[in-house]
Amino acid sequence: MEKIFEALASTPRRKILAYLSETELSAGDIASRFDMTKPSLSKHLKILEAAGLVRADKRGQFVFYSLQKDSLTNTLTSFVQQVCPVSTKLRKESKAIATAKTSQRGSGNA
Repeated sequence: MEKIFEALASTPRRKILAYLSETELSAGDIASRFDMTKPSLSKHLKILEAAGLVRADKRGQFVFYSLQKDSLTNTLTSFVQQVCPVSTKLRKESKAIATAKTSQRGSGNA
């Protein structure tokens, strides 16, 4: 439980969770949304993974991150994000990314 609270105590980590709320993203996609070094972002992602909030899936040279949907903590985080003003914009962006991915797959461009 302590790892979960540590993970959620950081604004960048809460933003990462909001970005992952609707879709999976590669580490590079996540990095492009933050003004921080890649080692710093990597540390945030490792903390989220160690807390059981996200999972990493290595595919070739890329690592894709997604929420651990079956986590009670993510259920609670999702609820909080519904009412958090900062998360609202990020969740909309996440949904737009998911929609674009679905459109690309449907048109055979994936």
